[in-house]
Amino acid sequence: MKIVIINGPNLNLLGKREPQIYGTQSMEQILVDIQRAHMDVHLIYLQSNHEGDLIDWVQRYGIEAMRREGDEAKGIVLNAGGYTHTSVALRDAVACANVPVVEVHISDISQREEFRRVSLLTDVCNHSIIGHGTKGYQEAVEWLLGRVES
Repeated sequence: MKIVIINGPNLNLLGKREPQIYGTQSMEQILVDIQRAHMDVHLIYLQSNHEGDLIDWVQRYGIEAMRREGDEAKGIVLNAGGYTHTSVALRDAVACANVPVVEVHISDISQREEFRRVSLLTDVCNHSIIGHGTKGYQEAVEWLLGRVES
């Protein structure tokens, strides 16, 4: 089974950027932990600081008509970073997805600055995991696995 994890801007700095908010674990460590727990899952990890890349990946892996041979993902874990609060175009791509999309935020965005409290993605995602730290990625994968199995 294939699950795609898509991270947005500045998430390439996990483990280095504001550890009091985002923790000290790198994305590489997070992926190793997920893979150890779910050896039968093929994880694809993508990160970009560019909005259009995120939209392209949601379309490629999430919209059946846009898929290439071999892109049959069972779900998408999406941490859109700052684009969560600003990108109507990314929201529109997620709304078109034919696979479940789980929104993840490491910090509790409802307790952050006013401009971070609104997610344009929550109502078009199938599930949201917010404020659970870096464990939220594993929780999102487990949620997707439970959905596929049931």
